[in-house]
Amino acid sequence: MVLEPAAEGGPAVIAAYLEAGQVSVREFPKPKGNVLIRMTTAGICNTDLELKAGYYGFAGIPGHEFVGVVERGPAGWVGKRVVGEINLACGKCEWCEGGLGRHCPRRTVLGIVKHPGAFAEYLTLPVENLLAVPKSMPDEVAVFTEPVAAACEILEQVKIPKGGEVAVLGDGKLGLLIGQVLLANGITVHQFGRHAEKLRIVKRQGALVGGKIPVARFQWVVEATGSAAGLATAVSMCRARGTVVMKSTVHERVGIDMAAVIVPEITLVGSRCGRFAPALKLLKEGKIDVDSMIHGEFALREAVSGFQRAAETGTLKILLRNR
Repeated sequence: MVLEPAAEGGPAVIAAYLEAGQVSVREFPKPKGNVLIRMTTAGICNTDLELKAGYYGFAGIPGHEFVGVVERGPAGWVGKRVVGEINLACGKCEWCEGGLGRHCPRRTVLGIVKHPGAFAEYLTLPVENLLAVPKSMPDEVAVFTEPVAAACEILEQVKIPKGGEVAVLGDGKLGLLIGQVLLANGITVHQFGRHAEKLRIVKRQGALVGGKIPVARFQWVVEATGSAAGLATAVSMCRARGTVVMKSTVHERVGIDMAAVIVPEITLVGSRCGRFAPALKLLKEGKIDVDSMIHGEFALREAVSGFQRAAETGTLKILLRNR
């Protein structure tokens, strides 16, 4: 799959471009079609790093975590700050008609599948994908909407009672957001990771952190290590007839002893994108500490350096600013 550059026509704009494992900054024609959004802030996530490593055979403009201002669109939207859901559904198939546009077989995905992404001065999305950002919410908070929505998706898929104990395996960007979202919903979180300074972010919110990895201990385990080895560890932590929620998207193939899943009758749940509205609500209420997760920011023209910093061990969120 090759993600095409922005549509031809109009003045040149700059964007980060991924191809053959390399990041560059290039000029493209200003995009046409749908709603035109001037990106103000975007976030580099682990999926972007996996795309650079070869995930999806990607080449093109990446980026799906963003905040921007509408410059062209329907009346009432122009001038608004917005975030945007990343799946562009066809709106006509049985999946779309059943409210599952995120799984539309003909969908494109912002910055991932056949739709130029947000690491650009301008991007386009359909108006139905947009949500207005509350006026009181800074860009550096709103830019976390997409990954917080991905964390919220877990509770849409799996029924976990208040007070229920959940193990979250991983202390990277998504793992820390998952821990905080679960805590905000009254769930007891045991967070496991390798970096004490990162784990302190969820510990301040009430998570139980660190310790030896237990065996067959938890009814619910969320795997968010971002590594191919994480799933086997998560399965080992899950009790019989428990559930493992799989959040990691990695370029490598994942190997696992299926007997460890089948014999104890463990349920594996794939979990991806979520609805933005619950995420914006949590962020507006200040229930998610995102400030502690920002480890640097770069101008869009410095995207090469931004990617290098994001790939360094221990780094959490790196922001790209369009300035």
